[in-house]
Amino acid sequence: MGEAKVVSGDRGYVLEDVPHLTDYLSDLSTYPNPLQDHPAYAVVKQYFVNTDDTIAQKIVVHVDSPRGTHFRRAGPRQKVYVKSDDVHACIVTCGGLCPGLNTVIREIVGSLHDMYGVTRIEGIEGGYRGFYSRNTIPLTPKVVNGIHKRGGTIIGTSRGGYDNKKIVNSIEDRGINQVYIIGGDGTQKGASAIYEEVRRRGLNVAVVGIPKTIDNDIPVIDQSFGFDTAVEEAQRAINAAHVEAESNENCIGLVKLMGRNSGFIAMHATLASRDVDCCLIPESSFYLEGPGGLFEYIEKRLKENGHMVIVVAEGAGQDLVAESLSNNDKDASGNKLLNDIGLWLSQKIKGHFKKQTEMEINLKYIDPTYMIRAVPSNASDNVYCTLLAQSAVHGAMAGYTGFTVGPVHGRECYLPFYRITEKQNKVVITDRMWARLLSSTNQPSFLSTKDIIESNMDEAPPPTQLDNGFVTKETSIPNEAVKLGDSVPAFFLSAVIVSRRCGVGSSPHRRQQPCRTPANSTYPTQNVDRLREGNGWSRVASGQPAVPPIQTLTQNRHGFRSVWCSGGDLWCSGGGMVDV
Repeated sequence: MGEAKVVSGDRGYVLEDVPHLTDYLSDLSTYPNPLQDHPAYAVVKQYFVNTDDTIAQKIVVHVDSPRGTHFRRAGPRQKVYVKSDDVHACIVTCGGLCPGLNTVIREIVGSLHDMYGVTRIEGIEGGYRGFYSRNTIPLTPKVVNGIHKRGGTIIGTSRGGYDNKKIVNSIEDRGINQVYIIGGDGTQKGASAIYEEVRRRGLNVAVVGIPKTIDNDIPVIDQSFGFDTAVEEAQRAINAAHVEAESNENCIGLVKLMGRNSGFIAMHATLASRDVDCCLIPESSFYLEGPGGLFEYIEKRLKENGHMVIVVAEGAGQDLVAESLSNNDKDASGNKLLNDIGLWLSQKIKGHFKKQTEMEINLKYIDPTYMIRAVPSNASDNVYCTLLAQSAVHGAMAGYTGFTVGPVHGRECYLPFYRITEKQNKVVITDRMWARLLSSTNQPSFLSTKDIIESNMDEAPPPTQLDNGFVTKETSIPNEAVKLGDSVPAFFLSAVIVSRRCGVGSSPHRRQQPCRTPANSTYPTQNVDRLREGNGWSRVASGQPAVPPIQTLTQNRHGFRSVWCSGGDLWCSGGGMVDV
């Protein structure tokens, strides 16, 4: 990855900009945007995107918060850096199938041809290896007409086959000067490397990525295309499982959905269905046996309702499966092949009820994986894919390169490749959306104290430096996180890096003044040994002193814990903000 192109100044925010061809080709000419003469755009030509327009990454801020990171807004510019007659574009799709691939192809071709008058557009057949091992497919509006009504990709796809130098050699030999690459995080990493090699050679080639993943695990952007369709299609499988479960005595409908590392499809399909009794995702570990385990919950639901529906993401429970099944194989993209959690879980459930209880069950297992990803995109995704494709074309014509496109808070913007490849978007199990799911299914959270702490450490925003020199860090603590007899780490009661404030008066919510206690301190583990009730508040007393000694751990009316320390020198408010 090349150096980040970051612009900061007295505007109060940092712009994470994307590369431009003029960064290394300074003598490029500019031309009027052909859209100025396009009849459909005649009434909006005054609304060309201003070069200073940016999109904020975060829109929920405190009044005194810095304005944070911004991205360059997508859209047509008044000037373009290439004549339409000189454009030679190509499109390639890589990785697994996803609803909307054909729509993106169709709209790239339509945008280039109908908006900018480009006539030379080719499809690279069969993924990255198609650059150097296969012929290309000419793409015209007539060829792509109606393909958005079909699943899959008309130019084919594959995993692997990536050879950076061969690919760039092919781009150079064919005289291609716009490359549109559609694929997931691995594909986008490859696109970033292609851009770097193109730049190293000084080629006048715009390299544009369009992020694709059915799992919705791409960070920063609001949502990935195909996800909405996937959730909608998953409903069919869940509905079928529910019908089967309701129609048979003590019947369990088990549905496995896609989600290698992120459980968004399973979570959203569960929330949309309202017929699901338990949802298992990779981000939330679970256990089978013992009090509070999955087997106990299944028995409870069957006794109450006579049936239940379980949704499990393909990446859930892989640690449990690995105890009995070993699999170190990888696919052509380098992804570890997952064990089949659906089959494994169905066997474990059947075995438990056969050996451990007198209850006879009937289990129906449904795996709609390939049915979901092979369907054409729905209306919502079709519109979304149109916006992505048009934004990509506008960016390439405006001379931008080495970027990917996507919506941030509903506005299309241009993002550096590294922002969508440096990590994966995952379900935050301490977030309200997961709480909504737990409320819908009434399933146990299966969370231990350790799980909550690790989730908060992974997902919490970076510490914020206050004017008084102290530091705060946010975390959320679910109701069931602390139980009688639990060992409660210090991070649970206060952030590892904390701000010190003095509470004056009988309530921690009274006047506060900055304390002299130095920041960056850590509290030792507390041992919860006593629980008592009073006035609708539960209080957990600590048996071991802290530094300074913590006197009580309180559950407030909003379901979070508050800490009140002896001497009134430290306090922690509820509502999810740990501010000790």
